[in-house]
Amino acid sequence: MNGKIILNRMRKNPFFMVGTITSIFILVVVLLTPVLAQYDPIKNSLPEKFLPPEYFAHGLQGHVFGTDQMGRDIFSRMLYGARTTFIIAFAAAAITITVGVVLGLLSGFFGGIVDTIIMRACDVISAVPTLILGIVVLSLFGSNMVNLIFVLGFTRWVRICKVTRNNVRVAAKMDFVNASRILGAKSNHIIFRQIFPNVTTNIIIQGSQQIGSLILAQATFAFLGLGVLPPAPSWGHMIASGRNYLTVYPWMALVPGIALMITAVAFNFLGDGLRDVLDPKRTVV
Repeated sequence: MNGKIILNRMRKNPFFMVGTITSIFILVVVLLTPVLAQYDPIKNSLPEKFLPPEYFAHGLQGHVFGTDQMGRDIFSRMLYGARTTFIIAFAAAAITITVGVVLGLLSGFFGGIVDTIIMRACDVISAVPTLILGIVVLSLFGSNMVNLIFVLGFTRWVRICKVTRNNVRVAAKMDFVNASRILGAKSNHIIFRQIFPNVTTNIIIQGSQQIGSLILAQATFAFLGLGVLPPAPSWGHMIASGRNYLTVYPWMALVPGIALMITAVAFNFLGDGLRDVLDPKRTVV
């Protein structure tokens, strides 16, 4: 696709622009966490518990969003919790994309028994709710960040696999692929050098759309006390502990809740925007 057309679509697509700008801003803030966070996110200070938000009256030296029931600074915990959230989301997305794309390529190219086995595996994974499977796995093998990453990564590859499979089946019927087969090209050369470059657009779209859902999934597990364990900061834990004080100290739950909402919406906008920008069938306005 012509680069000028893509840039034109990017500028004119409000979802892409809002999602991109907001996502970049959030990632920059997360990268600057050691500079912005002025307090230890896990150190208790009971004399300072339940302090109301000072916002920026004292700059970053004050308790910008107040403190929680243990006297910990909510702003610092929110920033470090964001780092944890993104580490889990991006690591799980890498596993999801890798597994989904590889299985989709194999299924779409070889067909037959290979396709049948992979599609039945997709059906099995789809039939088991991620939350239920995650609770079982984390209960059996330990509730920690690594296990949560693998739970999220290996339970959310089905959609990418099916999309890749369908695109590969179309690409495999094209003339240049048939010509390569006639000339004796090996299967791995055809799959990774000829077919794969022609299906990357949908992989990028699907991968970007996974980030927002993985952020929400990670927060859900943390809310239930799984995955990242206290006192390590996590948006889900912060919301869970803050709900008990919602009527008297609302900032404890609202601050991480709003941060989670904005982040998930931003990456969903980015994914939807990429879909519109990269879709060759979309009419340029």
